[in-house]
Amino acid sequence: MTRIVFLDAGSMGDTDLTPLQLPGCQLTCHASTEAEQIIPRLVKADIAVVNKVKLTGDILRSLPQLKLICVAATGVNNIELAAAAAQDIAVCNVRGYADTAVPQHAMALLLGLTNQISQYQQSLAQGEWSRSPHFCLHSHRLTELAGKRFVVVGYGALGQATARLAAAFGMQVIVSEHRGQQHCRPGRLTFEQALRQADVLSLHCPLTPETTHLLNSAHLALLPDGAIVLNTARGDLIDETALLTELVSGRLAAGLDVLSSEPPPVNHMLLQQALPNLLLTPHIGWASSAARDRMVVQLAENISAFLAGKVLRQL
Repeated sequence: MTRIVFLDAGSMGDTDLTPLQLPGCQLTCHASTEAEQIIPRLVKADIAVVNKVKLTGDILRSLPQLKLICVAATGVNNIELAAAAAQDIAVCNVRGYADTAVPQHAMALLLGLTNQISQYQQSLAQGEWSRSPHFCLHSHRLTELAGKRFVVVGYGALGQATARLAAAFGMQVIVSEHRGQQHCRPGRLTFEQALRQADVLSLHCPLTPETTHLLNSAHLALLPDGAIVLNTARGDLIDETALLTELVSGRLAAGLDVLSSEPPPVNHMLLQQALPNLLLTPHIGWASSAARDRMVVQLAENISAFLAGKVLRQL
């Protein structure tokens, strides 16, 4: 009997997990798992399924029976991959399941900011429209997307799909080369050149040691006044202290679906002020019902392949 343990199945919401109940396997699902519970829950497991639970080298070295880690996400910054390889533990992720959901959410954040949706909702709740002498209300400035420059950092499937949506709004898409690369691939600009031209900057790259604080104070300073930063990838791609400085000054705006700490503490710096140029959502860009269903199918495929002696989507 192969033992499968899903450590944070609650992160999947109401998704149907029955595809993971495979023949010859025993599936155990925990809604959430604290750090001190990881080893006791996985000590007899053959396969671990995790979304955001961190599996460090020390933890993996305490799990001699573990043979496969299935990450219920595309990003795997929560897994110490070198330690997994040293323990001969295969690691696989899911890919492409949210290629429509995440770009849609990125554009929703952008439209929320440019069309001042939250601000107008508040104005209506306060009775401003009802008191207006005209049929309309001009309380907040609206911005058209057509003709604006949309810079994509991370031009994989998600970046490309988001760029296509931006182009559909008439935006000029600019693709950034990796930071630190001065020789650009065809059709790309250096990271610094791209930032200097960005009316909108959308992040779609993985979180690695090289991309941590990709947008620091120096790089944020390169963005033109009024630029909008979108992040539907990982919170630590941005130095949040530096971003807050730019937001408070009013020079930049941001639409963020991710923060450096998730869930964030109630005193997180970006939750302390109701800034009109900041729109936050709780890491839900990936989480449409259809996307979650596609993810579960891929998880089941990964496990079935492993049981058959193969590894799908291996890292």
